Amino acid sequence: MNLLSEIREDIDVVVQKDPAARNRLEVLLCYPGVWALIWHKPAHWMYNHHMKLMARMLSQHIRKTTGVEIHPGAKIGRRCMIDHGMGIVIGETTEIGDDCLLYQNVTLGGTGKDVGKRHPTLGNRVIVSSGAKVLGPFKVGDDVKIGAGSVVLKEIPNGCTVVGVPGRVVRRYGESTAEVNQVNIPDPVSNEMECLRRRIEVMEKKLEYMTKTLEHAELELRKERENDEDSRRRGKRTRRKPAGSESGEDRGGR
Repeated sequence: MNLLSEIREDIDVVVQKDPAARNRLEVLLCYPGVWALIWHKPAHWMYNHHMKLMARMLSQHIRKTTGVEIHPGAKIGRRCMIDHGMGIVIGETTEIGDDCLLYQNVTLGGTGKDVGKRHPTLGNRVIVSSGAKVLGPFKVGDDVKIGAGSVVLKEIPNGCTVVGVPGRVVRRYGESTAEVNQVNIPDPVSNEMECLRRRIEVMEKKLEYMTKTLEHAELELRKERENDEDSRRRGKRTRRKPAGSESGEDRGGR
């Protein structure tokens, strides 16, 4: 496929997925993500043909004009869409499959100074939401959704939804990524908080029941003690009274 056909595909996918895009001309003139991908193609060609300095200079110019930093060594598939684009960083050994969608402030980077493959490989139809970081030389499978602000540090199987820091799989083979939905993604933190809230409610009810039972037992014990004390007092009075009456009769007789 020639360069013009690839550019046409990049423009068409924006028209299809972005409701703010009214026509192809507007996308071509006003979308920095499209221009970042357009200029990455010759930069990548120069990088592969031993013109690495020129490729880097071109990529830095793209970074200044679009806010998207794509290393010329990165491999990007067809119909990739970069929405908004500002703050996106794509490392040298990154590989991106077909029909992927990247939002602003996404980083596809490495985790150290390792030589060789050190950046992630994205499968086909992957959505990486705003502010997400995918760091390391591992594979992200096809049809994966990565939630906003997530930090992914290990391999993700096909069809998964990943959220959190570090990223955790919260759903597998859920909704299609063609729906471009960043909102209806499970939040494991809120789920855990909800579970804790329910457990606290159960514990509070148990504690309330135990407190009432203990108070009732203390009240019964107090009543028993009072009854025992009254019984002892009455017994003492009963034992003292006959002794007093006998001494009175003896004095009267005398």
